[in-house]
Amino acid sequence: MQVAIFGASGYAGGELIRLLDAHPGFDPTHLGAHTQAGKALGEVHPHLDGGDRVLAPNDPEMLPDETDLVFLALPHGASAEIGVELVDAGISVVDLGSDFRLDTHERYLLAYGSEHPYPHRLADWVYGLPELFDVSGATSVASPGCYPTSAIVGLAPIIAAHLVDPTSITVNAVSGVTGAGRKLADQFLFGSVAEGVVAYGVGTHRHRPEMEMALEASSGVESVNVTFTPHLVPMQRGIVATSTAPLGHAVERSEVLDVLREAYAGRPFVEVVEEPPQSRWTVGSNKVLVTAYVDRHSDSLVVISALDNLVKGAAGQAIQAANIMTGQAETKGLPLSGWLP
Repeated sequence: MQVAIFGASGYAGGELIRLLDAHPGFDPTHLGAHTQAGKALGEVHPHLDGGDRVLAPNDPEMLPDETDLVFLALPHGASAEIGVELVDAGISVVDLGSDFRLDTHERYLLAYGSEHPYPHRLADWVYGLPELFDVSGATSVASPGCYPTSAIVGLAPIIAAHLVDPTSITVNAVSGVTGAGRKLADQFLFGSVAEGVVAYGVGTHRHRPEMEMALEASSGVESVNVTFTPHLVPMQRGIVATSTAPLGHAVERSEVLDVLREAYAGRPFVEVVEEPPQSRWTVGSNKVLVTAYVDRHSDSLVVISALDNLVKGAAGQAIQAANIMTGQAETKGLPLSGWLP
C-alpha cells in the first residue's frame, strides 16, 4: 500500500520514515516538506537509510496516483486545508497535528483562541487513540497529542469505573525537547534547556481541552475538569505524566490495577506495571507503561504513565491507527520493546 508523508523533515516525520521503511504493509513513496523541499533526505535526517531520496513539496497535486493514505506531520494550522482536500479526493488521512483533534468548534476556540477554517468538518474526524476509540474503517483520523495520550491512557478506565472525582484532576507531566517539534527558538537551545526544568503553558496549555474531551468521550462521564501543567526537561524524548484525583470511595491499590489490566486486556501497546515507569524504558517503542497508587494521607489516587513522545505519542500511534484503518494487524511494523535499559 502506497503512503505519503507531509512534514517529513520534522522529528515526527523522520520517525514516520524510520518506521514505515521497515513496515511490510506500507511503502512511503512520497516524502513532502516545506522549507526543506528539494533537499536529499540524508541532509535533513542523516540517521535514516535511503538518504538519496529527495524531499518533495507538501503538495497534494504532486502525489503519485496510486497513493492510498497520507500522514500529515505538519505544524498546527498547516494541515486543515490539506487534510480536507485529500479526504475529498478519496485519500485516507492520519493527521498527527492538532487541526482536527477537537470535536467541536467551541473546544477548538477554547484551546487555540482562533476560528477553525472548517468547523463543520471537525465531527468527521475520528480521534486516533486506538485503545479507547474505534478507528476501524475510518478514512480521516486525528492522532492525539503526546501529552494527552499519556494522561488519557492512565485516567480513562479509572474515571469510567467511578474510582475518582472527575471534576478535580491534576496532571503534571514532563517531556523531552523533541516534543516541541523541530524549530529554532531560544527556549529550545542547548544553553536554555540543559541543567534545568521549567514549567510552561501554565493554566493555558492547548492540550487541556483535548484531555477533557477524550476523557469524557471514553469514560461516558459528562464533565471532566483537568488542571494541566507541562514541564520541559533536558532529555531528547520521553514523557512521564503523574495524574492525581480525589478518590470517589475507599479502594485498594490492587483493585485499581485490576481495573487498568481489565481495560487494556488484549491491547499490546499498554502495559500495566507494578513500579513507577521510567520514560527511558519506552524509548523507541510504541508502548505506554502505566501504574497507580492509592495515597491514604490525602485520599487520592496517583496514576503514572510513561511513553516515547515520538513513537506512541506521534509516529507510532499514527501507524497503529493506519494499520487498523486498512485492516492490517494492529502491531504490524511497530516495536513493542524499547532500546534503553
